[in-house]
Amino acid sequence: MASKSPSPSDGQVGTKRRSRTQVHRKETDIKELTSSGHKALEEGRSQEAVRCFSDALQTALQLQDSRVLGACFFNLGAAYLEAGEPRRGLNLLQQSQPRSKADRYPDLQFNLAIAHNALGKTREASTAFLQAAHLYRSQGDGGAEGDACMEMSRCYSQMEDWTPAAHGFLRAADSYRVAAMLDSAANALKEAGSHMIRAKQFNQADISCVLGECLNLVNSISDPRILGEVFLSVGVSYCQLRHFQKAVRCFQRVLTLPAQQPPLLAKVLQNLGAALNSTGQFSEALGYHRLAAGLYGSLGCHGDRARCLSNLGHAWTRLGDRDEAVETFILSLQGFRDTENHLAQVQVCESLAECYLSQRKHQKAVQLYKEALSALSHCKEGGALQDLLVKRLTAALQQSLSVDENPNPQRPRPPPPTGPTPASNLLQV
Repeated sequence: MASKSPSPSDGQVGTKRRSRTQVHRKETDIKELTSSGHKALEEGRSQEAVRCFSDALQTALQLQDSRVLGACFFNLGAAYLEAGEPRRGLNLLQQSQPRSKADRYPDLQFNLAIAHNALGKTREASTAFLQAAHLYRSQGDGGAEGDACMEMSRCYSQMEDWTPAAHGFLRAADSYRVAAMLDSAANALKEAGSHMIRAKQFNQADISCVLGECLNLVNSISDPRILGEVFLSVGVSYCQLRHFQKAVRCFQRVLTLPAQQPPLLAKVLQNLGAALNSTGQFSEALGYHRLAAGLYGSLGCHGDRARCLSNLGHAWTRLGDRDEAVETFILSLQGFRDTENHLAQVQVCESLAECYLSQRKHQKAVQLYKEALSALSHCKEGGALQDLLVKRLTAALQQSLSVDENPNPQRPRPPPPTGPTPASNLLQV
């Protein structure tokens, strides 16, 4: 969010030591420098803006008008924020603060919040954004209030304080609707739904209502990229609520939009395939898994490609084609090894070991359970999973010994498992 930098307010400058002509000349110089500074900011020339506002401040110091001086401090502070120097910007902004709380104005609080956030003072930033939102509301500026609430909620999200983040996004949506900014309201509702799920303090009915409100506003979004991101995020939220059919419809809506950028399209295809897995539509999911894996591969996103291949392997397993599943899981496992995703290695090792057991390749299954335990040792949590892996390794070893003693066992091939695959590999937005 760019800093806000209004022009200094006009006012009469009274002095006994300077002639009216000198004062007027300096006021004119300040206005011209300020105008040049604003133009430089609009054109992205932040260093030029700093120079203009700095000259304006030096001129204002020669006057005795606190309002003009405060505005010059403010403009220079905002310019330093745009120039990527938040510490200097914060110092100047603090000098521009009026003495009376009643005289504080929202743009100042907004910029103070930006400076605090850039300096890693997230808690202070959230407080300042909230103050800015209150002040914007008192002025009837719903759009600016919504912007402040969005930034405040992102601060809470950084601190993983999901409940106030969710409430902030909901307030932003209300503010945007008042200002008839329905596309921004849809974006705020998208974020609200996602954070309500993370907060785990909202019931499914309330979350579903928010997601439904978001989808009711999609016709107000003209940018296909933004529309695609909204459908993707809402679809992922529906998956987390285990409303997979609704999720599938959201993901499919993205595919009907004008050409999407490969990163967004890859995420949609990955999530669509995973959602179809979760509804048991494994044959329909195969093509989406392949397309997503191919796109991620072309983008150099090897970890995401491995996730798609893992989902593809699960689909082949559910369809009973163990040979295809084995080949796919091997490719997925190599991708997770390359990216050092240890937990994902554990999951794929388990799946691949089960495939080998169904093919009576017990030694390979034993090796994979051992690799899974080794990968699990790099994970912070995994006590219960470790116990489960040890039990499965022990069972595989016993089966291996049994086969060695009786090389021609007359055991029927176990049927493929039934039921939906948990959507454990969905990509968060």
